[in-house]
Parts: sequence; structure tokens; C-alpha cells
Amino acid sequence: MIDLKDYDNAVIKFRKSLSYNILPVLSWDFYAENLESIYKSEEDMNALMSLGSLNSWNIDTEALDERLKANKNVVVVTDTNLNIVFATKNIWEMNQYHPNEILGKKPKMFQGSKTSKSTLKIVSEAVKSNKPFEVTIVNYRKDGSTYNCWIQGQPVFDQKGKVVNFIAFEKEVA
Repeated sequence: MIDLKDYDNAVIKFRKSLSYNILPVLSWDFYAENLESIYKSEEDMNALMSLGSLNSWNIDTEALDERLKANKNVVVVTDTNLNIVFATKNIWEMNQYHPNEILGKKPKMFQGSKTSKSTLKIVSEAVKSNKPFEVTIVNYRKDGSTYNCWIQGQPVFDQKGKVVNFIAFEKEVA
């Protein structure tokens, strides 16, 4: 019995020597939110790399990964006919559409009467000539409300130099 008493005292002494950092319960909410964001970002990157592999993209995957994770851009990929073939999960936070709701549709679905025709013309000419573009445009959410959307788009070429997709990095701006 004396051995157990010495053990208990040793444990108590050891625990008193430790310094504990108190972590408020609310901080777990922030941690979980961040963890969920990281998980979604990883899923998106894997899906994007799969699409890139399927279409033999000639693109810097490290830069793409950085833009997706660090900048938290929404990424939308279309085919050459401008049908949406991929969108990151964080598109929901920007326009209240889930990626599966917009697949097969054209980005035109986000436009409306307040969308600038001259800005659309800049995008259209860039796409037709396979050139990169950067614009801020008024888009519409699923509920009909508007938001300013910064878009940086570019053609994606395959290993042979042929345009196979268009990719847009998007973010809601004030």
C-alpha cells in the first residue's frame, strides 16, 4: 500500500510542476471552423488536380494550391464552351450556390440587369482571344441580392498548347 501512496504523491508532484494553458471552450469553435475550411480546401485541391490531370493541364500546381488555400479565392473552371465543370466549395459563402447546383451551367447565371455590359465585353473579348483578364463585376446571389465580384480569369492550356479550360479566381469585394 505504501508503494501506491508514493506513486500518488509522485503524480501529484508531477502535475503541480506542469504549466497548463487554459483554453476557453469557445476557441474550439474557431479551431473546428478553421479545420473544416482546411479540409474543404484539400478536397477542392484534389478535385482540381484530378481535373487538371484529366485534361493534361500545363499549369503551376503550387501557385494554384497557394491561391486556393492562402487567398481563399473561389475557383470556377469552365470548359471551352464556358460550361462550368468545377467550382470550389467556398462558392457557397459568396453567392449561396453549392457547386453541384451550377455544374453544366454558364457563368452568365450570376449576371443580371445591374451587371455592366462593358465589363462583360472585356471578359468576352479576352475569352475569345484566349487572354487573361481581371475585372470587378456586379453578380447576383441565389436570393437575388447583388455583390461585387473581383474575377481574375485565364485560359488553361494542355501540354500541347491547346486551350482546354478557363479558370477564374473570384472574391467578393466591397
